[in-house]
Amino acid sequence: MKTTEINIRDPYILVQGGKYYLYGTRSATCWGTADGFDCYVSEDKENWKGPIEIFHRPEGFFADQNYWAPECIYYEGAFYLITTLGGSDRKKGIYVLRSEQPTGPFEVYSERITPEDWACIDGTVYIEQGVPYLIFSHSFEDTPDGDMCLLKMSSDLKQAEGEPVTLFSAAEAVWAKPVPFAKAEFGMDGDVYFTDGPCVMKMEDEKLYMTWSSWSTCGYAVGVAVSDSGKVEGPWRQLEEPLFPENGGHGMLYKDDDSMKFTLHYPNDKYKERPIFRTVVLKDGKLKLEER
Repeated sequence: MKTTEINIRDPYILVQGGKYYLYGTRSATCWGTADGFDCYVSEDKENWKGPIEIFHRPEGFFADQNYWAPECIYYEGAFYLITTLGGSDRKKGIYVLRSEQPTGPFEVYSERITPEDWACIDGTVYIEQGVPYLIFSHSFEDTPDGDMCLLKMSSDLKQAEGEPVTLFSAAEAVWAKPVPFAKAEFGMDGDVYFTDGPCVMKMEDEKLYMTWSSWSTCGYAVGVAVSDSGKVEGPWRQLEEPLFPENGGHGMLYKDDDSMKFTLHYPNDKYKERPIFRTVVLKDGKLKLEER
């Protein structure tokens, strides 16, 4: 199967053993009842084997919706899937699944990592000095300014340690705009912002760069925040210009050979989302995407 035939949102790449493993949210079940995650495998990012179902909802399992944004990491000899899950009787939250192989099968590994009374989505794990941290979006249903938060995790990735802290809000970014359909779709008055799709990478200038998504002038977009201290706790400042400005988002950075790459889904239209891949470079303290 070709890349253009893969219909997923929130693409995530794991480079392992000379192969590319691609994970994402199934477009067809993104906004309704859902029951699993898939993986695609390639040696060239052009031709893919899959979809390979890596997790299917066990009978009686609470999560029957919001199977969103799976991110697979290799950590201490095993593969862990950091993902959003939701159910009709609870708020969305971040959970961890585990497998011995990148293609699964994955099994439920952790209890809910994020607070029970928070609506949380799109978790990503960043390791700093051997300590795993979860970065995630505290969803707009709870925080209309759209907060990006940080939570220290236990070394086995099974639970949170301590309380979450807010790194920044979408309202702080010049390029981020209130969603125009907040009242019509969510019944929310006033300005409503959102954050999602965080990805953190330390660059050659020793600063941390976080790509993240929100709504902008031309719809879904990707911006960049910078931690000049090089520490995940920040403080974080927002670059004024979005990295990807129009109708595409939820991207992630990854290293491929000697270059830095970026993948995101485009366009942001149901049943049409596809993963696209670009080289990203650091120039004058800003991330820039190069055409293929």
